[in-house]
Amino acid sequence: MTTGRKWLALSVVSVLLLGGAIAYGATAYARYQARAAAPSEVTTTTALTTTAEPHIVFRNTAQGQGYGKVATVPIAEPSTARALTEQACDRVYATNEVLSCLRIKRGVPTTFEAGVFDRAGTEVGSWPLPGIPSRTRLSHDSTLVSTTSFVTGHSYATVGFSTETVVSRVDGESYGNLEDFTLLINGERLTAADRNIWGVTFADDDTTFYATAASGGRTWLVHGNLAERTLTAVFDNAECPSLSPDGTRVAYKKNSGTPDDPHWGIAVLTLTTEEEVVLPESKNVDDQVEWLDDSTLLYGLAREGAVGDSDIWSLASDGSTTPSLLIEHAWSPSVVRK
Repeated sequence: MTTGRKWLALSVVSVLLLGGAIAYGATAYARYQARAAAPSEVTTTTALTTTAEPHIVFRNTAQGQGYGKVATVPIAEPSTARALTEQACDRVYATNEVLSCLRIKRGVPTTFEAGVFDRAGTEVGSWPLPGIPSRTRLSHDSTLVSTTSFVTGHSYATVGFSTETVVSRVDGESYGNLEDFTLLINGERLTAADRNIWGVTFADDDTTFYATAASGGRTWLVHGNLAERTLTAVFDNAECPSLSPDGTRVAYKKNSGTPDDPHWGIAVLTLTTEEEVVLPESKNVDDQVEWLDDSTLLYGLAREGAVGDSDIWSLASDGSTTPSLLIEHAWSPSVVRK
């Protein structure tokens, strides 16, 4: 073989070996990413609730076939294998009887829908939403459901966003859009066209609830009454409230920035004294806080550098601890007690 042919043959072999090495490296890296993105070991189930023990229901955000599916883990062992269902939701909330699921149905055209499911995973009701799903909550006795969706805009940081929040009975009766309720600020009725209501949390009596009201660049924690169809402001600068299990405190997002450049941390308000404690969470929170128990909060945080992925964190409600990672690759938590 001539020198030129030997050189050519060696070049071809080198290219093949290099190509194989690159392909192997890419495959190995992809496998590494898949392992890094995977949650704890999973099981699959058709039911939406697989245990009578206290557990956490959430949206699975680990990349792969189960992305966006409803998942559960025991409260006692949140790092154990998560149970994945076949139901996909963009926002989810559950009690020990039913589950509320807000979802985007992609197609031509894309539509938006709310559904309620029983423990076995059977849909017991559904209705269209006017825009992108944002928040949902159920009452403790599983009789009331609230839904919030964006009519215009896609986040609360969007200038000129508009929401629609509706409270209904799970059996179908609706109280209508909360913007139609009488909104009282400092005893005066607010009728401004830019008012928005969102982020409902229910008390135990099926009449009382709390929510966020906004107008003119300001937000208020409002006390709602379904029977009287009223919303009464009780505190400034509070968004997406969550009532504690004992009914004495409300946790919420608090904006330490400006309306045009917000930064949301977490605060807790004692309702009887109006004493507010701002908690040590420096990251921007875009979730409705959930109470794990009377002393611990749960909330989702977007995972940095991973679009569409997030984790659930925990934090003491009195501010005595720093945030702690509780469930990886998870979003929209709800705590289901006995």
